[in-house]
Amino acid sequence: MKVAVAGKGGVGKTTVSAFLARCWRDLGYEVVAVDADPDANLAGTLGYRGPDITPLVKLKRLIEERVGGGEGWGGFLKMNPRVDDIPGDVGVLVDGIRVLVMGTIERGRSGCACPENILLREVLNHLMLRSREHVVVDMEAGVEHLGRGTAEGVDTMLVVVEPGWASLQTAARVAELARDLGIRQVQAIANKISGDADLAFVRENLVGPPLVGVLPLDRELEPEARAGRVSRDRPFYKEMLRIAMEAL
Repeated sequence: MKVAVAGKGGVGKTTVSAFLARCWRDLGYEVVAVDADPDANLAGTLGYRGPDITPLVKLKRLIEERVGGGEGWGGFLKMNPRVDDIPGDVGVLVDGIRVLVMGTIERGRSGCACPENILLREVLNHLMLRSREHVVVDMEAGVEHLGRGTAEGVDTMLVVVEPGWASLQTAARVAELARDLGIRQVQAIANKISGDADLAFVRENLVGPPLVGVLPLDRELEPEARAGRVSRDRPFYKEMLRIAMEAL
């Protein structure tokens, strides 16, 4: 199962990504959690407390070794480098979940065939198209990390929304972009729902993706999750477990 999680900043998509990874791990699956958000904090939300994780795009020696672009390469780049060993070698194990931080390309080079972009693309292609693990990718609001080839491996795009106009507008745009890339299934999860009025607002104004889950507002959840002390009795966890088992 390969799932990409997107949504407006602040809606809780990193928390949803982390809990999906936890639920899959609790169900006995091998899990890779990919942090593709520029504001990378997926590992911390899973309870990681080690030294800073170096993003993949900052591993210059690895990039030059696999893709090229350094001195002595004469400008030549390997467009299909070997990457199958990178998640295991570079990823950090957090509570049984392999976490890989992608990092971001400088905006001026975002559309180029630069070595960093090639490596990011090929690692995601491998995880989405060839790996046997369950993979969850914590995306930024758009789908910039997903090219058409990678998108073929995405089973579901989960769009996290909250009861607010900006969140719902972002969800509609993300769903449209995902479908343009050929992602077969786009679904929404409502987060930070504090009562019937919140849920009614989301149901009435969500355009596009069907709503497959409703997560309660829980102000103690994120600090607890970051500390690695996650109660499996919390309604949030139970709903994420149901989504992991029934909706995906």
